[in-house]
Formats: sequence, C-alpha cells, structure tokens
Amino acid sequence: MSGQALVAALGWTLVHFVWQGALLGCAVAVLLVALRNARPETRYAVACGGLLLCLAWPAVDLALLLKAGAGDAGGRLFPGAGGAGAVAPGATGLLPWLGQNLGWIVALWAACSCALSLRMAVGLLWIGRAARAQACDPAWQERLSRLAERCGLGREVRLRVVDGLSSPITAGWWRPVVLVPASLVAGMPPHLLEALLAHELGHVRRHDYLVNLLQNVIETLLFYHPAVWWLSRRIRAEREQIADDFAARHLGEPRRLALALSELEKLQFSSHHLAQAANGGDLMARIRRLLRPDVQALNWKAAIPVLGLAVVCAASAHAPANRNDAAPVLRGETRGAIADFSTCRKPYYPKADIAAGHEGTVTIGFMIDEHGMVTGSSIAKSSGYASMDEAARTALALCRFSPALEAGKPIEQLAHIQYVWTLK
Repeated sequence: MSGQALVAALGWTLVHFVWQGALLGCAVAVLLVALRNARPETRYAVACGGLLLCLAWPAVDLALLLKAGAGDAGGRLFPGAGGAGAVAPGATGLLPWLGQNLGWIVALWAACSCALSLRMAVGLLWIGRAARAQACDPAWQERLSRLAERCGLGREVRLRVVDGLSSPITAGWWRPVVLVPASLVAGMPPHLLEALLAHELGHVRRHDYLVNLLQNVIETLLFYHPAVWWLSRRIRAEREQIADDFAARHLGEPRRLALALSELEKLQFSSHHLAQAANGGDLMARIRRLLRPDVQALNWKAAIPVLGLAVVCAASAHAPANRNDAAPVLRGETRGAIADFSTCRKPYYPKADIAAGHEGTVTIGFMIDEHGMVTGSSIAKSSGYASMDEAARTALALCRFSPALEAGKPIEQLAHIQYVWTLK
C-alpha cells in the first residue's frame, strides 16, 4: 500500500470520528443521567466503556478503509454523498475540501499527538524519578503498610515525600508508590492524612493507574474531540468517588475523610494554590457527598452537553462541548454561599511586606446576593497589615459564588473567606 493511500485512510478516519465521537458522547451522556443515583462503580463502567468505544470504532473504521481503499471514504461521511475520488478537481464544498487537505489534517494531527506523547513521557519520567529519589518517611511508611494490610492489599505500597505537589498521587502497578506532598506531612493532622492515604490505597486496589494510562493514550490520539475529554473527565470524577467510598468503608467514618478533603482544600488555598480536586473530581461535591449522600434530582442543566453533542452529531460538525459542571441544587436544601476557588485570582503579595517579612491571616466578609454576585466586602479580621488586607480583598472579590440557599431558594448572605499570607 502506498503512503498516499495510508494518509487518505487515516485522514478519513479522523474526519469520521467527528460524528462517531459525538454519537458515542450523546449515548453515554443519556446513560449517565439515567444512572445519576446508581453506584459510582456503575457510572464508571459506562464511562469507561464509552471511552474504549471511542478508540475501537476509529480503529475498526481505519482497518476497513485500508482493506477497501480510501477512494470512496468521503462518501461514507454523509449518506448519499459521492465518493471523494469522484469529485471533480474544481468542485467546492465540505467533502472536496476535506479530500484535498487530508495530508494537512493528518500532519497537524500527528504533530499534536507527538507533542502530547512527549508531555506524557516527561510526566512518567518525573514520577519514576520521584519514586526512586525522594525521601521516605519511615514512620509514615510503617503507618501506610499497616493501613494497606487492614484494607486487604497483599503487596507492598511505598511512600515518598515530595516537595511541590498540591495533593497525593498514586503511581505504578507492579510496585505501587504513593507520592505525598511535604506540606501535608508537615501541616495536616496525622489522622486526617491517614484518611487521604486510605483513599489512595483505593486507587492501588483497583489498579487505577493502568486505566489512567490508557485514558492518556486515548486523549493523545483523539485529542481534537471534546467528547473524549468529557468522557475522560467523568471517568476521573467517578474514580475519585469510588476511592472515597473505599476509604470511608475501611476507616468506618466518612466524616474523617470529608474533614481531610476540607483540610486539603484549605492548605492548597492558603499556600497560594487555588483549591482543586485531588486527582480529579470536585472537592466540594465530594465533601457534600460524604456528609450527605442524598438522592440527586434530575438536573436539566446536565442535558445541555447532551443537546450540544446531538447538534454536533446531526450536523456532522466539530463543536466545543459544554463544560458547565454546576453542582445540582437539591430540593429544599439549606446551605451557605459557596466560593468557586477556580475562578479566583491569586492575591498579589505586596513587595514591601515581602521585604519586611510580614505574614498573617486576614478574614474578609463578602455580601453575596441571590445570583451569587459580590455586592460588598469588608475586612472582618485584619492580618495586621493594611496593604496585605487590601490586596487579598481586591483579588478575592473577583471569585464567583454559588448563592446561599434557604429551603431551596437563593438568598442574600454574608460569607467569610480566610486568606493566609505566608512566605514559606
């Protein structure tokens, strides 16, 4: 087979996956909405199956194109359309344009895939080096080994203390290792850190590292389709819930893991890392689920990605996926305003205060209206330095909030946020 025929077959395979991925995304989205109150293991299996189909369908399509020849591949994109080989050189339209630019499409895809592969390889090398070179805390290693035995793991799980991480990471399959941020070892109460380690052992028990590697491979090959990234993100979110359930079951107290996740959020935010989920998922949603595992009502906002993918599938066009992950509002729920720290801007440390070695904690009060907007702010408790107080107030006023609820209805409420200024 000539190189030109191979490029044509690969190019049409990439083009076909635009509608194939949209169709798979629609189907999985509908199933996940229907299974919203099922066990996370069930949703995890559905999402994994959808992502595997995203790899298998183009692979089968490529094999069929190579076997039959890619000349008529364009005609398979739209029912009733003529083959690409039958289009006159001067013809205009989508199919002729695609057929004339398959070489550029494949070249661009190959370049991006190589860049993503390089990034993945660098990440794997860094993890391997950290597992070999970083310090081992004997006391925590012994504690982790006892915890692994309690959780029914029959193999050794190593522990390494690493600087610069924002949350624990589990790596390796044959010889698993848990990389723990040095800031957690130094700043988190031992019983809460043990809860996070139990969560990581849940990943080890289920061999999640291998599944995550396969996810990275699929993301690298099919990076251009938003349905692939959406499915992969759902897999990681469900995986975290499964590990949460594993840890809560073996600890016997879900509240301890919820407190550990809350403490992890505080440590990340106070050290200039805006709060993000450990290894996937949403920290606030996971904390609420551990403390109040209520039945979820149907959230019509979740249908927006489904409708978007349906439009893509019907039009056979590449459109961005809707990434609205707003937490569902439970009927009759009463809660305070919740800040979305991913929308916040990191406060700028005043140079004069850095030079003077000033540190402190400021508490800022924000008046949040029924729409989650900040209508006013004030310093509830000063750090002792006016310039640091003002810098924190100005930056955090840009945060987005979910409004407070009373019996399910949004209300205006005063919310307080602490910010820790530290030079460490």
